This record gives sequence, structure tokens and C-alpha cells, in this order.
Amino acid sequence: MARVAGVSQATVSLVMGEKWRGRVSERTAEAVRSAARSLGYRPNLAARNLRLGRARTALLVVPALTNEFFARVHTGAARVAAEHGVGVLLYPSPEGVGPARDPFASARATLDGIIASSMAADALAAIREGGLPLVMLDSDPQRAETAATVNFDVAEGMRQVTEHLLALGHRRFTHLAADVDSWTFHVRARALADALRRVPGTELHTEPAALAVADGLRAAERALTRPGARPTALICDDDILAAGACKAARRLGLRVPDDVSVTGFDDLSLATAVEPELTTVRLPAEAVGEAGMRALLAVLDDRPAAAHALPVELVVRGSTSNSPG
Repeated sequence: MARVAGVSQATVSLVMGEKWRGRVSERTAEAVRSAARSLGYRPNLAARNLRLGRARTALLVVPALTNEFFARVHTGAARVAAEHGVGVLLYPSPEGVGPARDPFASARATLDGIIASSMAADALAAIREGGLPLVMLDSDPQRAETAATVNFDVAEGMRQVTEHLLALGHRRFTHLAADVDSWTFHVRARALADALRRVPGTELHTEPAALAVADGLRAAERALTRPGARPTALICDDDILAAGACKAARRLGLRVPDDVSVTGFDDLSLATAVEPELTTVRLPAEAVGEAGMRALLAVLDDRPAAAHALPVELVVRGSTSNSPG
């Protein structure tokens, strides 16, 4: 392997033993890994794990296994984990608020650390007994018990949605707010309220809804039929709620976007499956999974893993247009 990569045996040992950072360049490390792949090399993981005192396994906890968003998070995390010989166990905790049960007799005995996506940290108490390092994704960065936090800039996403609708002349808004007590949805609500507070003549009403199409439909029906002037824009906390809002509008004989504009959040496949296609905020789910796994590996290697936020992007499609007045 050293001969194929054009490096010394010592360098091969450093790279394959995951001790190369700060001692050899990323380019050299990749040359060694490429040589290993071309030669079909497979490390003796059992021997290495015994030497390192690690299980080489991470637990990824998500609110649901059926949601496309969390499948993408897993894809990103698993991609980085595979590059470092780490396995990923995927485990659901209903609604992200738990509590999540320990999936093993003792999670500490079989895991190196935990990555949790879009969840309340308190929900992980049972799994974290024994002090396993925890990396939180899309969660409160101020939680002291977390080893690292990787977030989306969800506040910026909501600001982009609001500015887009304001530029189209909308002034009467209803927020279809996810009825989930979590940091990410609190941030979205605050960002929306703050953005509209700066614009005279705007109105904001909030309708809470569980994260399901049927609940989004019912919340939108309430918003569109309550007494007073009808909202001209429904701002939804995710694409699933937005799909329900579009169904509600049709059932009430309203046209999207001519009579009411609808926006989503996440940019799931659903966003382009509905007609008209949804204007929504694209969250890089695979990228946050990758960053979360890198952060956990850094913590396990006693390297710093600073909190950071990944940029988001407003994707304008057919569900928004000029305000009808």
C-alpha cells in the first residue's frame, strides 16, 4: 500500500489508524485511502477497536423514520461515517420530544456517541446515561450538555420567505406553525414575527398544527374561514403543512396562488409533486448529516468542533404570486 501511494509505511499506519491529522496533509491521506481502495484493503476493525477502546458505532436519533428529510440526514451522516470505518445505527424517537428509550441494555457499552436531529435534548436522557458525547442537529446551540451543535440558518430562511411575500404586496399573513415544542420551530416563529413587525400595516395570525397533511388542511381551513379579512399568504413551517394548506384552498374554491399564496419549508420531494409547485426554503439535509458526523468524530478525537450554521436557500416556484389585494 505504501508503494502504491508513494509514501512511507509510517504514513500508511498514521492514515489507516486515523492519527494523521496535523501530521500529514489531507492530499496525502486521500492518496493512502485511494491506494487502500484500489488494493481491496479492509482493516481488522475488531483489533483496531480493541486497541482504541471504541465500538466504532454512532447512534443517529431522529423524530421519524418515514420523513424524507431525516432519511437525507442519515444519508449524509452515513457517508462520512463510512469514510472513517464507523457504523451508524438509526433510531426513532416519536415527535422528537421523547423520551427516547435506550435501544440496548446499555447504550454506553455499544456506542461511541450520539447524533440527534431536530429533537429536544431532554428526550435523550435515558440513552445518554454514562456521559456519551452528544452532537445536536437543528437544535438549541446553547444547550450546555451537548458536545457540539450543527444548525441550519432557519431564521434567515424565514426572513427570505417574508421578504419575498412582502415584495409581492402581501400584508395579511397566517403562520401555519408546527405544534412541536422544539428550538427550530420557535426560531422560525420569532424570525417571522420580527420581520413583519418592522413593516407597517401587516397582520399576522398563527394557527398551530401537527406535522401532517390532514392537520395542515384543518389549520388552513380555520385560517381561511375565520371572521374578518382573509389572509393573502399562508406561511407554513414545512412542506407537509403547505400541502395540506393547498388542499384546503382548493376545497374552499380558492386558487393558489391567485387567491392565496402558500409557502413551505424543507424542499422535500413533495414540494414539486403538488400543483402548483411549492415556493419553499431548501435545507441541505445531507450536508447537516455530514457535518454532524464530522463534529462527532472530532469530539471523539479530542479536536474542537465549533457550532456553526449551514446556509439555506429560498426556492421560488408557482405557489406564490402578487397579493390579490
